[in-house]
Amino acid sequence: MTAKNMEDLVSLCKRRGFIFPASDIYGGLKGTYDYGPLGVELKNNLKAAWWSAMIYDRDDIEGLDSSILGNRLIYKHSGHEDTFSDPLVDCRACKQRMRLDKLVKAGRCDFCDSVDLTEPRPFNLMMRVNIGPVLDESSYAYLRPETAQGIFINFKNVQDSLSRKVPFGIAQIGKAFRNEITPKNFVFRVREFEQMELEYFYKPGDGARLHEYWLNERLKWWYEQGLSPDNIEVQHQKKEELSHYSDATADICYRFPHGFDELEGVANRTDYDLGSHSKDNDALGVRAHVQPNRDSTVKMTYTEPNTKETFVPCVIEPSCGVDRGVAALLTEAYDEETLENGETRVVLRFRPHIAPIKVAVIPLAKNNEVIVEKSREVYSMLKRLRIGKIELEPGGNVGKCYRRHDEVGTPLCVTVDFETLEKEPATVTIRDRDTMNQIRLPISELEDYISSYYRR
Repeated sequence: MTAKNMEDLVSLCKRRGFIFPASDIYGGLKGTYDYGPLGVELKNNLKAAWWSAMIYDRDDIEGLDSSILGNRLIYKHSGHEDTFSDPLVDCRACKQRMRLDKLVKAGRCDFCDSVDLTEPRPFNLMMRVNIGPVLDESSYAYLRPETAQGIFINFKNVQDSLSRKVPFGIAQIGKAFRNEITPKNFVFRVREFEQMELEYFYKPGDGARLHEYWLNERLKWWYEQGLSPDNIEVQHQKKEELSHYSDATADICYRFPHGFDELEGVANRTDYDLGSHSKDNDALGVRAHVQPNRDSTVKMTYTEPNTKETFVPCVIEPSCGVDRGVAALLTEAYDEETLENGETRVVLRFRPHIAPIKVAVIPLAKNNEVIVEKSREVYSMLKRLRIGKIELEPGGNVGKCYRRHDEVGTPLCVTVDFETLEKEPATVTIRDRDTMNQIRLPISELEDYISSYYRR
């Protein structure tokens, strides 16, 4: 079972410390959210899984962390200043502003159903910021609308400094900013978000094979994070839907509570990006249609070591939103289970490596100093494993503690009780989130058991 409506997710996220509305005490700021103590753990675990799959598990990809602020010439030559826009309409009746291409009913206002809409006009999504003390047209930059451009302009820096041979990739995780007209669906469409992007550079002519390869790799990775194939569909963009630089784009769509929507895009961007940012690009045989660049100081080319052939590399781009990934994981993990006694429990069935809390240590009696002290010892021992967040419960009603940790997705609960104190060797109870089965285990074997569980 997955979450059927957004209200259940939003309520759970705020109640249990996953995600809060940003600027909440001052009425909020639409399209922005703050990640709470459990939300930041979930988000970091997702990013760590992606980084590990891209950087540590492969030998053909390097990492990067580029600047958020970007010289406006980057976005002039990337095409963002001219083309990065949405069609905007206003309703003359209720004064609401909407994207023309996202109207629920064509030609009608989403808010009051009026047909009295203005003519569409382009609305650029980039956020401008002023640099320095003088506020004029010569002193501004952009907050990056995507992490990709920072990778493209650093292609030669990475390739030259590490002597990388094509094909190879550059991966980056970072914040991006878009002045969305209609932020909606919780963290799905927001104005400040994080991206996990890979730019995989290859020699012209190998695009179709690599595009299919990376689409399959990315599907497999999402399945490993816990998303069901039943809730994922791939939508291949038709020729008339493709961006002007794309040879092929496939959208990996997930069944969110609001319906199937894009989770990740895998695009064959050809040689457009490096061609656009290259010095003297009109003399390099760039196949994509690019504007002449007289501002760049570097030729974005690669020379084959053996044949000495020089070319502008093409690129495959798998790009996904971290926040959308978090929303998908929450949706997939959400379950309402009816127990044998008729009660209902809410469970987040995260994969162990994704779960924000790895183990909860629960003292059965919070007023028994010996039990509480033994719980602290177990807690300190498990923290040394460095497997992630370990939580020490204040104790008391163990049933309520179990339900809370079911609801936040904690895979294992370790309970210290009176039997721990009375018998030798000292044992504890380990409870499994999904089955609710419990076993007793000597404390001396607990570290090995937990370590083995998280190595599976």
